[in-house]
Amino acid sequence: MVLPFVRDLFADIKNLAAFTRVTTHLKGNAGRIRVSGLNSTAKALAAVLFQKDAGRPLVLVVANNRVAEDLVPVLQAFAELVDGAESDRIFHLPTRDVLPFQNLSPHPEIQEQRAAALWRIASGAASIVVCPVVSAAWRLRSAEYYADLARTLRKADTIEIDPLLRHLNSVGYHSVDVVEMPGDYALRGGILDVYSPESDRPVRIEFFGDEIESLRKFDPGTQRSSDPVDELVLLPLTETPINEELLAAIHARLSGKRISGAEDIVEEAIRSGGVTVFPGWEFYAPVAGAEKTVFDLLPNAAVFTDEPTELKAEFERIWVRIEEAHERSGVGNLVRPTDLYLDPESWWHQLNSLPGADLEHLSITTSAEQPEVAFLTQPSPRFHGDLPAMLEEVKRQLAESRRVLIAVTNTGEVERLADIFTEYSIGFRLGSRTRGGESYADETAYFAGEVLITTLVKAYVPDGVVWPEAHLSIFGARDLFDESEAVASPRQRQKSKTSAFLSDFRDLQIGDFVVHVEHGIGQYVGLKDINQGDGNAEFMLLEYAEGARLYVPLTRLDLVQKYRSSEGIKPALNHLGSATWAKTKARVRKAMKDMADELLKLYAERAAAKGHSFPPDTQWVREFEDAFEYNETEDQQNAINDVKRDMESEQPMDRLLCGDVGYGKTEVAMRAAFKSLSDNKQVAVLAPTTVLAFQHFETFKQRFAAFPISIDMVSRFRTPKQQKEILQRVEQGKVDVLIGTHRLLSQDVKFADLGLLVVDEEQRFGVRHKERLKQMRKQVDVLTMSATPIPRTLHMSLVGLRDMSVIETPPKDRIAVQTVVASWDDKLIQSAIEQELDRGGQVYFVHNRIETIWTIAAKLQELVPRARIIVGHGQMDQGQLEKVMMDFMHHHSDILLSTTIIENGLDIPLCNTILINRADRLGLSELYQLRGRVGRSNRRAYAYLLLPADIELTPIARRRLAALKEFSDLGAGFKIAALDLELRGAGNLLGGEQSGHIEAVGFELYTQMLERAVREMKGEVAAEEPEMQINLGLTIRIPAEYIPEENQRLRMYKRVAGVETEKQLEDVRGELQDRYGEPPSAVRNLLDYATLKLLASTIGVTGLERKKDVVIIKFTKNAAIDPERLA
Repeated sequence: MVLPFVRDLFADIKNLAAFTRVTTHLKGNAGRIRVSGLNSTAKALAAVLFQKDAGRPLVLVVANNRVAEDLVPVLQAFAELVDGAESDRIFHLPTRDVLPFQNLSPHPEIQEQRAAALWRIASGAASIVVCPVVSAAWRLRSAEYYADLARTLRKADTIEIDPLLRHLNSVGYHSVDVVEMPGDYALRGGILDVYSPESDRPVRIEFFGDEIESLRKFDPGTQRSSDPVDELVLLPLTETPINEELLAAIHARLSGKRISGAEDIVEEAIRSGGVTVFPGWEFYAPVAGAEKTVFDLLPNAAVFTDEPTELKAEFERIWVRIEEAHERSGVGNLVRPTDLYLDPESWWHQLNSLPGADLEHLSITTSAEQPEVAFLTQPSPRFHGDLPAMLEEVKRQLAESRRVLIAVTNTGEVERLADIFTEYSIGFRLGSRTRGGESYADETAYFAGEVLITTLVKAYVPDGVVWPEAHLSIFGARDLFDESEAVASPRQRQKSKTSAFLSDFRDLQIGDFVVHVEHGIGQYVGLKDINQGDGNAEFMLLEYAEGARLYVPLTRLDLVQKYRSSEGIKPALNHLGSATWAKTKARVRKAMKDMADELLKLYAERAAAKGHSFPPDTQWVREFEDAFEYNETEDQQNAINDVKRDMESEQPMDRLLCGDVGYGKTEVAMRAAFKSLSDNKQVAVLAPTTVLAFQHFETFKQRFAAFPISIDMVSRFRTPKQQKEILQRVEQGKVDVLIGTHRLLSQDVKFADLGLLVVDEEQRFGVRHKERLKQMRKQVDVLTMSATPIPRTLHMSLVGLRDMSVIETPPKDRIAVQTVVASWDDKLIQSAIEQELDRGGQVYFVHNRIETIWTIAAKLQELVPRARIIVGHGQMDQGQLEKVMMDFMHHHSDILLSTTIIENGLDIPLCNTILINRADRLGLSELYQLRGRVGRSNRRAYAYLLLPADIELTPIARRRLAALKEFSDLGAGFKIAALDLELRGAGNLLGGEQSGHIEAVGFELYTQMLERAVREMKGEVAAEEPEMQINLGLTIRIPAEYIPEENQRLRMYKRVAGVETEKQLEDVRGELQDRYGEPPSAVRNLLDYATLKLLASTIGVTGLERKKDVVIIKFTKNAAIDPERLA
């Protein structure tokens, strides 16, 4: 929250004669005026001040999406600094990220952003709209049309559900069984769950008839509701509502002309009553009535252009590409570019007729017809982390009677700067406070020195500006620390770390193989309702060998699991009643105990070992953490706390840190490293490849730059002489952090006092190296990082043999990778590469056949002549391959054409498009890791999975590609690892013997048996308890009327059957009430049955049976109650 006095810092700008002249011009609708002398930060500040003073909306036209995305948060920051509460009225109307006529649809994120922005603009909620030039030329419909895209729901509103659902379908929402992602909705009786884009959580709407009785936010992970809300805005996901009328119109537009078979798809969609449309349909939608532009939606707006000469050149360049795409498409006059956009000449003519200003940094062109106003601004100096130099500059500015504003983006940095200013006796004042923070209640609470001299604020202003005429100097985060800081906040969505591996029957299909703990492997046939005389009950029907059938009461689904094993394995069905299954389980159980015994010896040695106990955090550690340029996500903070707790214990740490690429694992490792260093202990960082080791070296150097820490590296980038000198210094304790490849594990590498070993992607190392790591684990703290852990590591973690932290929360503004599965198409490939190069990015092209890789290189060069292409593959000399990777990292080339070697850990933020040829030949985990090479920043990223034109996919390949497309959401790595275990098999990961055991009993039962064996070896559990039989003659079931979806009913049955504590049962009871409403009597009976089962198990009861007025109770021999005393 910005304090009121901050706005006074900008008063001298508004008093300038040039400022007054511009605002007078804007208020008088006097045409256009040229404004020169403003750099990018000054333009943002001036735009906010002009808009506020003129009292009218402002449309700011910029070159492209990248400029807009950089500008919007700065505008929002200045709006808050100037006015305190206007930042939520500044929007970006992005241009589509693909051109028309290419049979490609825009990125879903772009479509959502455009739809929400158009609704807000049409609803009068915008003060400033930042619009790329191509977006400003796009033809739009009326304001009334876009105002109808959203729905606002309030408690006690009366609304018909069916029309609401039709609207949600038309604006891009999807009907699902369980709402987990934005754009999902689910209706269960009188309860509607819906997840609106931009909301932090989905909302549960409870109806009484047609009246909204309550609205409550709920957690998509647990599905439990929490905070009530008074109002919900259901934002659209598309600006073009989809309905049959629209589809028919598209079909009419395309009739008589074939466009990649699109008409057939449309006809089928219309016949089936669905709304599925072909890629790129948005550009073939009818344009009748779309005769307006964004300027018409804001008729009272002043229109500003950012560098108009550059805008004109950019639009003309893109217009040429649009016309070329139209020519290649062959659609002719069916859809013309001018049906979709104003052409450059018409658009420019419209722009020049509108009131506003043209912002130019340099005043080069002149026009007698257009008045000009000049400001004088200068770029702020850069300090590159040299804080003493920054303080000297601040003193100099103060001596010249200038106000100084320093903006950083997190509270820790503000407080750190406040401490430094206090230490150096430089007067300052805090210009922002945390909402609700008592220490900031008085705006002078942190005041030191003279009033209104230097102001420290929390605000996103990466680059500063010096405005001499206004006696103002602004320093941004990039001025102070080189790197621009980004605002980050945790996404609320959380899941259990084991949820990806636990089969809750949500995806169970008829025909799937299942495992019954007592009877073995069968096939799921379906659910059957059976009258038992005293009442109805639902049963799961399983089929075994020779057609034998088993009816499993749904109250005992804790005994049934989905069969998961090696890729393509079709297990033999067991014979009911035979001894084969019991023998199989006994054989596996013995192997489990042997394996558990072996594993426990290793971990017992570690548990018994006395490691180094690190002290609690020092002030030095806190300063290091405050210097982090982002806000920690909640998962990240939890992982940091886990690691610190391990390090402060006497037992050596052995923790696995699992998180998707780019989710902040390295920062957790650096925090652990700094904690070790603060206690005078050395740190080793082990990476699987030279290039990845170099990246860690660069990252550590940058992060530790402000602290007196010695960091070095041993790898192929160091000569033998250099390596020898480095290792001598390591042994002498003169190197604090040593980073390297497996060279670190050599016997001649000796540390003076090693405290922490960080291992990145351990599964990439060989057996010999893993043995060395195993020995090191007994002596020092070990932190292992992995994006997709191998299943052995995973299941060891899950059964309690290894500590594990999971980071599932992506950084804010991280956008999911759009995944396209397509046949090889020259136009598609050309368009994808051109699109990336146009925004200054780089491209990965994966071709996993070395013998034809140069042919592909020649083809790509032919398609995109301007591209600089570099080739890398595994048969190259190691030094040559490393040079290729380094050249690409330093942007000396545009396209890296390589085999799957890029999977090993290249991290290049500029590279956000990847094309993978013959994706059907790669495993799911490989595809996931490859796709993870892009999308490492807040830029939109694209993955194209290319297949031969007429290939017949195998079922496994089809499942792999479908899975990757399904899990395009962020944080899918854990689930991908689970699927990869199922699809590719565990043989090469767990060893042949263990693979055989998994195929024999299925992965879930295998894991449960291993967990039980380990717990028994630890003395934590007794032997298996006999199965309990309860028959009370009541209707015990979940009616289809209560939970219509069969898989959701199965999931709830399995949850009830698996409860082990009263607390778990209360959670299930609460979820049923919350998600489905008041349970009917049959469901209440089911819950009472579970309560009775829990109670009976605690006192040694094995059976309960009611016969009329008599209840028969059966006890175990060791029952807690003496049956004789009950007689």
